[in-house]
Amino acid sequence: MESETEKKPEPAFPCPVGHVECYHPTGMTLRDYFAAKAMTGLLAVTKSSGDDIAKAAFIMADAMLKARQL
Repeated sequence: MESETEKKPEPAFPCPVGHVECYHPTGMTLRDYFAAKAMTGLLAVTKSSGDDIAKAAFIMADAMLKARQL
């Protein structure tokens, strides 16, 4: 099975199909968006280092992406 990081990353804010005024076809991935949201919660409840929080946020983001496939 392909891991989430091996797949083509999904955009966090995709352009609607047929939308002609879409100027951001690339940018933040859905994984990055989920990690940022997870990091917000982690920062509120922990005193860990930045590296530890960042790693935990991406672990949570990967879990959220995996849950979307269920």
